[in-house]
Amino acid sequence: MKDSMVNLAVDYPLLNMFWTMLMIFLWILWFMLLFRVIGDIFRDDELGGWGKAGWTAFVILLPFLGVFVYLIARGKGMGERELARVRRNEEQFQSYVRETAGTGGGHADELARLAELKDRGAITEAEFAQAKAKVLAG
Repeated sequence: MKDSMVNLAVDYPLLNMFWTMLMIFLWILWFMLLFRVIGDIFRDDELGGWGKAGWTAFVILLPFLGVFVYLIARGKGMGERELARVRRNEEQFQSYVRETAGTGGGHADELARLAELKDRGAITEAEFAQAKAKVLAG
């Protein structure tokens, strides 16, 4: 079966091109998976130094077997660690945005509070304009 596929690919240039593209795609996919596993090994805080060295040696010396064994043994944790890292980065980003925007009593909050008071009728338009000028000046 395999020989007939190779002969078929040689006889027809389009199939030969398809076969080559498939091999290149699988080769790139393999390297992406290998780098992802190596990255996970080094990002894992629970794995000690000897564990990281052992897994790295296993993955580099026996790449196909090493990656498959790693995915079987630690694949579920790999996804959980990635999800935790993404959540931690999102929380840090949100914290940075809140600090930078100054949501802790800035001008925008004060103006929103004044607009709400004006809309409810608690202050007049003149009082709103005077308070707004004071907030913007200070």
